[in-house]
Amino acid sequence: MNKPAIRITEPSSKLSVTALLLPEKAPENVAFLLAYLTAPRVVPGIHAMWTGPEISCPVPSADLDGQSYARPLPAENATLTPQPGDIVLSYVPPRMWGGNPNAIFDIGLYYGQGARLLFPIGWLAGSVVAQVLPQEREQFAAACGVIRRNGACDITFSLVEA
Repeated sequence: MNKPAIRITEPSSKLSVTALLLPEKAPENVAFLLAYLTAPRVVPGIHAMWTGPEISCPVPSADLDGQSYARPLPAENATLTPQPGDIVLSYVPPRMWGGNPNAIFDIGLYYGQGARLLFPIGWLAGSVVAQVLPQEREQFAAACGVIRRNGACDITFSLVEA
C-alpha cells in the first residue's frame, strides 16, 4: 500500500531520504505540507542554534503570501523533545518572535539525540508530521552532520509515495 511521503534532498551533503507523512496523527499540519508541496520546493536550511541536532528549514515568506494554507496551525502529535528521524513542523504566530509581523512555519529535520524545542522565547511544541524511514536514518544523520559543518544550504522537499 502506498503512503504519502516527502523526499528530502541536498546534493552537497548527499542528503537523500524519504519521510512518511503522519496524516492520522497530525491532520492539519500534514494538510499544510501537502498544499505547500504541490510542486517541489527549495527551502533554505541551516543548522539550528537553540534546538540541538536539527537542520532548520523556515518556509520563505514569499511562499506564504496570499496562500490559503498559510493559516494558524494547532499543535498535533506534539513534542518538545523530537527524536532522531522526526520531521517537525513548528508554527510561530505573528509578532511572537522578536516582533516579526509574519507567522513562521519551520520544517525541522531532527537527526540526533538530545533535541529540544526550547527557544529564546521559551518552550514551543512542534508537530511531528513525518518520520524518516528507519533504514535511512543513519544516512540522514551523516548528511545532516555534513550540513552542520558546511553551513547554510538549499534543501529540496518533494511529495512522493512510499
